[in-house]
Amino acid sequence: MKPVTAFLLCLMMFLEYFVWGSWYVTMSTYMGTNLHATGVQIGAAYSALAIATMISPFFIGLIADRFFAAQRIMGVLHLAGAILLFSATTVSVNSPFYWIILVYSLLYMPTIALSNSIAFYQMRDPGRQFPWIRVFGTLGWIVAGLLIGGMQWEKSGTTLLNTFYLASGASALLGLISFFLPNTPPKAKSTEVTATKALGTDAFVLFKSKSYLVFFIAAILVCIPLSFYYGFANDFLNEIGMKNAASKMILGQFSEGLFILAIPFLFNRIGVKKMLMMGMTAWMLRYLCFAYGNLGSNLWMLYAGIILHGVCYDFFFVTGYMYTENKAGAGIKNAAQGLFTFATYGVGMFIGTWFSGFVVDNYKAGPGHDWLKIWYVPAYIALGVLIYFILFFREKRAAAAISGQ
Repeated sequence: MKPVTAFLLCLMMFLEYFVWGSWYVTMSTYMGTNLHATGVQIGAAYSALAIATMISPFFIGLIADRFFAAQRIMGVLHLAGAILLFSATTVSVNSPFYWIILVYSLLYMPTIALSNSIAFYQMRDPGRQFPWIRVFGTLGWIVAGLLIGGMQWEKSGTTLLNTFYLASGASALLGLISFFLPNTPPKAKSTEVTATKALGTDAFVLFKSKSYLVFFIAAILVCIPLSFYYGFANDFLNEIGMKNAASKMILGQFSEGLFILAIPFLFNRIGVKKMLMMGMTAWMLRYLCFAYGNLGSNLWMLYAGIILHGVCYDFFFVTGYMYTENKAGAGIKNAAQGLFTFATYGVGMFIGTWFSGFVVDNYKAGPGHDWLKIWYVPAYIALGVLIYFILFFREKRAAAAISGQ
């Protein structure tokens, strides 16, 4: 790969996730402060990305991959997205804000797959080269959090507008840069692609394995506690008075990057079941830390809850992607990964975002919330999923190991 190509791909990944990290983390705080949104309304806004996740495979598989060069369609989507992100700052009521975020999400989510396709097309050895390109995406999310926290944009409704201005500007920049990215031509139109194949239904054969079916159901259910963190952690930290909460929350991304390095070693050594159990246990511990943490003697618990993100995400979702990869035959690997993403970040997150919104509203107390009771809910759900998984998941170590393929 030429140095110029590598630089452009790294810049693409950096901006792709910088855009997301600029508005997504603090949106609950923005909506509560500027739009006086309820928990249900905040949950509905976060569900927009889940809806987009369920729809984007059809767009990518049936349209974008077959008729357009990936870099061009990505440029158009990000330029249109920049306009929508800016438009979000011009409304002062929830209903139009929700529809703007929904339409924006429908434009943004396909660009994740498109950016991956652009990167993979330029690589001779994706297994070795892609992680070094993709890590710039994590770096982009971290820089966005540090910038928002460092500029203290979470302090008031007026400065919170800057988070959307920042995301809009970065999206416009990436849209323009996309037209100069290496060419990634569309796949042959003669390639047979149907709506069911785009969704990944070819992978339904995996459900013949009882162990995978148990895991699949657990993966959907564990997205419910995940939604509480994505949707309300920043709002919680700001409400209890933590300064520069967005900057503090990027410790979760540092943790994610660190723990992901341990997965290839642990996957074969302790087995998939123990790794998934560790991930679910971490979800429960995280919310207990949030429930009892404060800015005084238990400040360490708030930081622990944030840092546990690495174990929560990597040991369940990254391990889950690897487990799915190993269970699927060569002919259905892409379909299996697509189905897993559809079920978790689509169906699971859609359920979780709405449910978490109802819970937060149910425990509203005066101008704030009873966060102790709120965090108990995802902790109990994580515990229930863990018990279900321990009782019913039965997988032979050999079948779950990477070396077994």
